[in-house]
Amino acid sequence: MTEGAGIRSGDLPDDLTAAEAGMWQAFRNGTAYDLSSGDTVVDDPHGGHPWGPERTVRARIVCWLLLDGPPALAGRVSSLKLTGVQISGTLDLAGGTVVPYMELKGCRFEREVLLPEARFTTARFVNCSVPRLEAARVHTEGDLHLPRCRFHNGVRLTDAHIGTDLLMNQAIVYRDRSGRSIAADGMTVGQDLQAELLESHGELSLRSATIGVSLSLRGARLTNPYTRLALNAPQLTVERTLYLTPAGVGASMLSGATPARGTRIQRFECQGGVRLDDGRFGDAVDLERARFTFTDEQELSLRRIQAPELRFLGEKPQRGKVVLSGARVGNLVDRASAWPGPGNLHMGGFAYENLVPHGPFPLAERLEWVAAATAEYNPEPYERLAAVLRAGGEDEDAREVLLAKQRRRRESLPPAAKLWGYVQDWTVAYGYRPGRAAVWMAVLWAASSVAFAHASHPPLKGGDHPTWNPALFALDLLLPVIDLGQVGFWQLRGGWQWLAAAMVLLGWVLATTVAAGATRLLRRN
Repeated sequence: MTEGAGIRSGDLPDDLTAAEAGMWQAFRNGTAYDLSSGDTVVDDPHGGHPWGPERTVRARIVCWLLLDGPPALAGRVSSLKLTGVQISGTLDLAGGTVVPYMELKGCRFEREVLLPEARFTTARFVNCSVPRLEAARVHTEGDLHLPRCRFHNGVRLTDAHIGTDLLMNQAIVYRDRSGRSIAADGMTVGQDLQAELLESHGELSLRSATIGVSLSLRGARLTNPYTRLALNAPQLTVERTLYLTPAGVGASMLSGATPARGTRIQRFECQGGVRLDDGRFGDAVDLERARFTFTDEQELSLRRIQAPELRFLGEKPQRGKVVLSGARVGNLVDRASAWPGPGNLHMGGFAYENLVPHGPFPLAERLEWVAAATAEYNPEPYERLAAVLRAGGEDEDAREVLLAKQRRRRESLPPAAKLWGYVQDWTVAYGYRPGRAAVWMAVLWAASSVAFAHASHPPLKGGDHPTWNPALFALDLLLPVIDLGQVGFWQLRGGWQWLAAAMVLLGWVLATTVAAGATRLLRRN
């Protein structure tokens, strides 16, 4: 019987094997076709136990059913549901439109699966062994499920369009000839991309991908010792949250749910560089307990990302860099132990609106955090931190930050300016500790009062003049603007004249410092 006649009549074609004939009838009936033996060792699609012809169907027959299969039996909906089946040859559905529902569980493919530019309603490959999945520009109205599958030569989903969810939980993907494990540049996912407990051996590439809800890599392990990047996702758009966080292992639980007490936890681990430059995230980027292992040349690059919240709560990378240059976030949720040391943190142009530390993060350590990000003097990180502290009502801490900025600036000045900086620091702390200026004024007033008590002070005019009072005379010199009726009536000569001039200059400097501090205090109150 010819294939065309078989399609029209719904009868079995003559050249089908027994396994294919059973699959044909199950397709028309819309029922599952299970060829597993019941032995978990034998049925493992990733194991080495051979499957004979009694469990093997040709890829050509599978394509025939999906693209131009026989009509369903009366009252049934045709669908392809295979379990424990070995598929020989190349499953080539490129450019085709697959209408029937397709679900393959625990199946073994001898050769690659070709789905470029194919169209599906929903396609499910669960716990299958696949040499390679080639699915560039594939289009699904519903889900694409690939959980627990093992891909030996990579997955290509470039410019794919997934209508709802893309599921790759517990999948294991090895690199292709170009070094990529998953190539999904330009991919669009309508809702969630879940790749929890994923194992990626190569570069996971999500350049310019768009995820409609959340992207979950909870508990994933990304390894790429071959090239610089293990996760390459510049210009990634996630409408809600990117999760690089722990996942529960061996527990039956909803994705993203808090693991029950006693559940073993597997954290997100990445051996290789991470690039999330220019990413846009609607809710947050969550790095809680994430572990990054870099070489000296690799980095966690978050350049110019935008997110309402960055949860920087992972382990401190022992090597490599963390780069936040140009990033803009609302809340920076962090802990002191998560940040790398000097030379390995770059924050030029990093803008954040609120600091939400987890655990103790005293101001001294926060200043070390800023210093670690500025190998050379840069005022911007200090000013940003001071502005955030001031907006949160921490005026005293903000002044300490600005004082630290001046001290850091001093180290970059020539010797003469550096010496003057030390004088400013010792005397009035660059004006950020006005109480010290008031103390200096009191000391100068007392010392000069004693000195002027021994000064020659003939009156400028022989007529009426007030009684000489060295304490009031010294205070009149120190306080600018205010006239206490002493300075204009007495004449000093020689060194006493120079002392009076010095008192006037110091009075202006110290009084201005005290006034500025009082103004800041009143403004805060």
